[in-house]
Amino acid sequence: MSVDWKSRSQELEQLLKLRSFVFGMKLYESRSDMEAIPKIRRPASVYNLDQLVAQAARLGWTVGVTAENLYGPQCRSVVGLGNAKDAEWRSGEFMVGHWFKTAGDAAAHQAAMHCVEDGRYEALAISPLASGRLDPPDIVLFYATPGAMMYFINGLQWSGYRKFDWSVVGESACADSWGRALKTREPSLSIPCFAERRYGGVLDDEMLMALPPDHLDKAIEGMKALARNGFRYPFPQYGIQQDVRAGMGASYA
Repeated sequence: MSVDWKSRSQELEQLLKLRSFVFGMKLYESRSDMEAIPKIRRPASVYNLDQLVAQAARLGWTVGVTAENLYGPQCRSVVGLGNAKDAEWRSGEFMVGHWFKTAGDAAAHQAAMHCVEDGRYEALAISPLASGRLDPPDIVLFYATPGAMMYFINGLQWSGYRKFDWSVVGESACADSWGRALKTREPSLSIPCFAERRYGGVLDDEMLMALPPDHLDKAIEGMKALARNGFRYPFPQYGIQQDVRAGMGASYA
């Protein structure tokens, strides 16, 4: 049964007051399958993946990517394109003296990254979820403020509670979001890194959530339940000098 991706996207945007499009990613074993997507845009220049993600999230474009469209092995490696994870990539030598003090530090960083395996996929498509062109996407992503992210997590935890543990790899934080979600098929929250903010236009108060699409309904239903209990985003300020008893009685009973 087909999913109404437009409705899911609109609900999420409304509940979290999002400022950019909810979007999806899908990996393809065949380049031709990616290129068959309706209204797909193929890059005419070389980009890093942060820029192409932004074209979907900020401009609403559907973009198809192959290894030659991406600058260098770092972007390719996270999504498993171009067999980029060779010995030179694993050494991280291109980051020594720039992001890490020693060769050992750089190699440890590379080893810590969540990446899709090499050799299986030829292409990646990124598209606004509402377009329905990736049906289904491998993962769904959205940018939001920390407050909105906490509300979304509260929605995920409303029923069938679980504790979430996430990591911070530092620079190359796309490995914490889309890399981790594509590899593990688990909800993955990240603090976007320098490259995402400088080249992908990510705002200073934004975080990134990536997760398999089957988690969306669970989170949306959880947030709707919280809203019925009076908990809605954005959270109204109570006041730092007010007697807290009335507020706590209503919120935590």
